[in-house]
Amino acid sequence: MPSVCFYFEVHQPVRLNRFSVFSICSDEDPSDLYFNHDLNRNIFERVARKCYLPTNKLIYNLISESDGKFKVSFSLTGVFLEYAELLFPTVLDSFEELLKTGCVALIGETYYHSLSSLYNDLKEFEDEVRLHLHALENKFGYTPRVFRNTEAIYDNRIAKKVEDIGFHGIITEGTEKILNWRSPNYLYKPINANIKVLLRNYNLSDDIAFRFSASNWCEYPLTSEKFARWLSNCEGDIVNIFIDYETFGEHQWPETGIFNFLRHLPKEVLKYDNLNFVTVNDAIERFSPVGELDVPFAISWTDTSRDVSAWLENDLQRACFHELQVIGKMLEEKPDERLMRVWRLLQTSDHLYYLSTKGLEDGTVHKYFNPYNDPYEGFINFMNIIQDLKQRLENR
Repeated sequence: MPSVCFYFEVHQPVRLNRFSVFSICSDEDPSDLYFNHDLNRNIFERVARKCYLPTNKLIYNLISESDGKFKVSFSLTGVFLEYAELLFPTVLDSFEELLKTGCVALIGETYYHSLSSLYNDLKEFEDEVRLHLHALENKFGYTPRVFRNTEAIYDNRIAKKVEDIGFHGIITEGTEKILNWRSPNYLYKPINANIKVLLRNYNLSDDIAFRFSASNWCEYPLTSEKFARWLSNCEGDIVNIFIDYETFGEHQWPETGIFNFLRHLPKEVLKYDNLNFVTVNDAIERFSPVGELDVPFAISWTDTSRDVSAWLENDLQRACFHELQVIGKMLEEKPDERLMRVWRLLQTSDHLYYLSTKGLEDGTVHKYFNPYNDPYEGFINFMNIIQDLKQRLENR
């Protein structure tokens, strides 16, 4: 009797201003210089109206209509929480109402949606995770039991650190790279820890997130009846459907029928006696690991390669990543709370994602919502900002 676990990632990056090399060493506030506050506000308010508010309302109604049988989980990044509190408080209110139903779980994250788990030293990673724990406790009075790293990045080292912090479960990608012949529809455990690992069923997840409106797809159109039938035919303990929340109304526009799909899905799923819905917390309580995972290299849920090449494949990305780590060491030696905050906002993974030079299918995905004409333009802009911050630290 497989359970269905819906998990939604909710995140918005802090987008950058165009920053010329001639602006380096300006006396202006770096926050105003680096970050495009007007663009960030406009995009957040648009997505709030198109996705967050209508989807939250729909999910709340579906929970009520199903007498609490429909359950979902959310990961709200710290950056998202800040946006919502500052720009659109009713979005936070709507998440709070969902939590009150008892059918919603929240998931731990890195506060700034960063790549700090890939640093040689995991101190910054742990600091960000604890910042996120504090934010969830402060805003919702909630302590998450399951963790999902930025873009589901995972390896043995990360799993052990997350367990040491106090989590009981961790989410990552159910890729063949770590499973071989095994199914993602079970819980596993790391080879070096006892934390439970929930694996994303990427085929079924991507059917909604990427293929839903693809008219050239052999299964188009995807209906709730069809998807529920696929779920009922799955073997295993749990089918994890993990997608970006912006899929609803933003990535997949209302005209595609995405809201109608979600509206009818719980009813169609619950028609099957062998299906039910669980949160991530329910999953780690109900199921036991069926085997071990040995993941000495980092994987993620991004791109067809399911690794970290989306952010660190080319020299442009690696150069920026290196400089970000250098700045981190400088801040350790001479702490500055204001510049630490700026540095952490620059660590958000989206900034390196925009510098990808991948082609074919992955390249198309990387162009979604990319503010730059090409990766080289993005690199020059991002590196100028990084060098300006580095100069400020050296001049203190």
